[in-house]
Amino acid sequence: MSRFWTPRTWIILGGLAFGVLAALMTAWGNPANMGICVACFYRDIAGGLGLHRAGVVQYLRPEIMGFALGAFISSFAFGEFRARGGSSPLVRFMLGAFLMIGALVFLGCPIRALLRLAGGDLNGITALAGVVAGAVIGIFFLRRGFNLGHSTKMPPVVGWIMPVAMLGILLLAISAPGFIFSSEKGPGAMHAAIWISILVGLFVGFLAQRTRMCFVGGWRDLLMVRDTYLFSGIAAFFIGAIVCNYALGNFASGFYHWGFVGQPVAHDNHLWNFLGMLLVGLTATLLGGCPLRQTILAGEGDTDAAVTVLGLLVGAAFAHNFLLASSPKGTGAFGPVAVIVGLAFCLVVGFLMREKVK
Repeated sequence: MSRFWTPRTWIILGGLAFGVLAALMTAWGNPANMGICVACFYRDIAGGLGLHRAGVVQYLRPEIMGFALGAFISSFAFGEFRARGGSSPLVRFMLGAFLMIGALVFLGCPIRALLRLAGGDLNGITALAGVVAGAVIGIFFLRRGFNLGHSTKMPPVVGWIMPVAMLGILLLAISAPGFIFSSEKGPGAMHAAIWISILVGLFVGFLAQRTRMCFVGGWRDLLMVRDTYLFSGIAAFFIGAIVCNYALGNFASGFYHWGFVGQPVAHDNHLWNFLGMLLVGLTATLLGGCPLRQTILAGEGDTDAAVTVLGLLVGAAFAHNFLLASSPKGTGAFGPVAVIVGLAFCLVVGFLMREKVK
């Protein structure tokens, strides 16, 4: 029996549970094909805090705070909470911002790309192809010695800053004071009951911390070293989501349909869907993890990941304040330019931040 309960078993079961919950979150009130999207939820949080004024995407999503706090609880309980950091924080901040811009050009993170595909949106194929292509470019740099530097041990109080900040934002979401922005229409106005969002967030955060789940790292490890551990979690997540959608009758009822056109909170510009997610795959590979993984690491005391999370928030604000983010009508006015700038930044960083490989 002990041979069955291996780490791989846990990540497969965790991926299945996460996929089912992500699909159920739509039934419980979150936007269609966006049961859980880390990039979209950080965008909504940025709006809720007033960092941008796009009225349809403003809401303090409790799931995000739950991810970080669940990871904090897990890491603390199992003796894995360690305050560390100091590994190229400014570069990480910029990579996080460009990751968010790429995600908002596509309208989703790697998790939502899978959820969109599991909900019949074939644009998810284009997005996943972009993520894989970005991971391949990132692997090229990793094999040639790319390194953001080594983190060092820090005083424990430093590692507590992000979990405490997340707890503060969660308390704002619960108390809903008048200075917090909240959408009255659009995706930001669609959300599950706050207690459901908190519980799901805590559970997934705990799960992701224990399994090291990452929705870009799985592709990286598969292609770079033929390691299928993280990828098995990605595959299980997709299976859980699509089975749940069929079990809920979402396709039979017409709530979801297979195709590229007319999908919820999506556009079908294949070129920029691909390139936007290529930027996501590349930045996440250089950073060492997708937005979910960065959130989990921030919860367990990694201040480099916390800086990346701040980059995600600022990137979301910048995208909506300067017409970079896409909408169901198509790409934003300056979104394609921002993606090209982001790719250029990654290439410069990739070539210049290399150590000699022995």
